[in-house]
Amino acid sequence: MKLDLLAIAPHPDDVELHCGGLLLKMADQGYKTGIVDLSRGEMGTRGTVADRNNEADLAAKILQTEVRLNLDLPDSQIGWDHKHTLDVVEVIRRCQPDLLLIPHETARHPDHRNASTLAWDSAFLAGLEKITTHHPAFRPKQIIFYYTHYTYRDIGPSFIVDISLYFDRKQKALKAFKSQFYDPESTEPETFISRPEFLDEIEAQNRYYGSLIGVKHGEPYIIREHLAIDDPVAYFK
Repeated sequence: MKLDLLAIAPHPDDVELHCGGLLLKMADQGYKTGIVDLSRGEMGTRGTVADRNNEADLAAKILQTEVRLNLDLPDSQIGWDHKHTLDVVEVIRRCQPDLLLIPHETARHPDHRNASTLAWDSAFLAGLEKITTHHPAFRPKQIIFYYTHYTYRDIGPSFIVDISLYFDRKQKALKAFKSQFYDPESTEPETFISRPEFLDEIEAQNRYYGSLIGVKHGEPYIIREHLAIDDPVAYFK
């Protein structure tokens, strides 16, 4: 398996929320994309593991990913065991992504913070020949951080991707997770993301970042390295 872009998320629905537009755009341009969910989201207030599995499969079809995998790490305990690192090293080596999307460490949910560190460290370790797994050593060319809840409030993006043509399909992928988001017929407890306003807030965020680059909807991303531009004239044409 060789992917152009792999998104790692702590729970099913995180990718759809925070970088679904980019995955759709890249798939539409012919790139091979994939998702790795670290856990089944089994500690979530709403829905069951079976619900989340079915919803994740449907969302992956909407996002047109080549593969969606789940590492079955324990929800709410991601990154607490060295085995978690080896599991992520193995999946990076298996998928061989040129670009690796991971959550930013400035996050509301502890699993998001821990997943960020776990994925960042594993991407480096995946390139070390003396760490033995079923697949040979491989290191992604670039790590890109996607925003989660607190990141929007605190940190400016390195770049913004125009997802205007893909926003409706991103919303469709989100709504595949019927157990997690607003459902007027649900009798389960209300959560932060099941409020009726939550998906409106996601659209408002995407509209805001789109407005910064003169388009309808945008998704923000962060890289830690400085970009090298050899020909500014060609770059900005």
